Amino acid sequence: MPGQAEQETRGALEWIRVSDNGAHFAGSDSGRRVVLWGVNYDHDSRNERLLEDYWGTEWGTVVKDFQEIKALNTNVVRIHLQVARFMDGPEASNVVNLQRLGRLVTLAETTGLYLDITGLGCYHKQDVPIWYDALDEAGRWNVQARFWQAIAKVCRHSPAVFCYDLMNEPILPGNTPETEWLTGELGGKHFVQRISLNLAGRTRQDLARQWVEHLASAIREVDKRHLITVGVIPWAVVFKGAKPLFHSKHVGEPLDFVSVHFYPEKGKVDVALDALSVYEIGKPLVIEEMFPLKCSLDEMHTFIEGSRPYVDGWISFYWGATIEENEEAGDIKGAIVAQWLRAFRSMSPWAEKEVQ
Repeated sequence: MPGQAEQETRGALEWIRVSDNGAHFAGSDSGRRVVLWGVNYDHDSRNERLLEDYWGTEWGTVVKDFQEIKALNTNVVRIHLQVARFMDGPEASNVVNLQRLGRLVTLAETTGLYLDITGLGCYHKQDVPIWYDALDEAGRWNVQARFWQAIAKVCRHSPAVFCYDLMNEPILPGNTPETEWLTGELGGKHFVQRISLNLAGRTRQDLARQWVEHLASAIREVDKRHLITVGVIPWAVVFKGAKPLFHSKHVGEPLDFVSVHFYPEKGKVDVALDALSVYEIGKPLVIEEMFPLKCSLDEMHTFIEGSRPYVDGWISFYWGATIEENEEAGDIKGAIVAQWLRAFRSMSPWAEKEVQ
């Protein structure tokens, strides 16, 4: 468990930086280690809406959800921003939604929650602008850079912003050119997208490096302080011996820390921990997604405990319903989510005295 100095970082929000030794997070002024514990706030489970679908008309819902998230003994919430909601054209950002983002940043400050801002989402394929999909690689990357500059201009002065995650689970094409930017659907959403459709003679490492540099440098033009990362699929779980791509030395130099997404499988917690250790590269390490989707609660607990010695943050999920509301739903899904939220709350670094 974190010590008292680390626990104090859950109170008033202090700017977060990488520690002097490069291995952890620290408060910018105090130098105290910062440990992150929080949730993805990616959609509303009641009707599968994304945040931008309701934050304009149901602001009270967002405020209530942030309060409920805070009550889970958390200090960070990961939000997922969609290209279609922030870019009205190749060079035109959406002023209204940028203002709403600013309002959300203020809410995070007053609630005491850091924001992991993940961008460039195309989760609802039907909402992706035709003009965006029609762009070539260079045009698409330039829109992505403008997206991030617009976001960073809103967020650059707030200590509540923990980081910018360039894209959720980006992937690259293989040796054969692709025709679709988005990959498979999960629950009506497309969480994974390609950064290019064609290697065009480049190595995978060089292509990934070009993309990361293009977006990171765009952010740094307007915001030199907030941390930057990319949340990735841990291919080492599937392919034994696989090494990081986006977080390799060649590609990941512009990135401040490592973010990986883990869903341990039943009877394979050791496999997940072995794969996780591949990402221990001397930078802070955050498990940016986790949930007992394929394993038991006990196995998830074992995974978290096994990762504590070298992981600096754990982020699960909250879909707009409290523990009690999930229990009252009376279905299997609600029961599983309620059980997990109780367990997750109790495993927080700030839950030693909690009585369930």
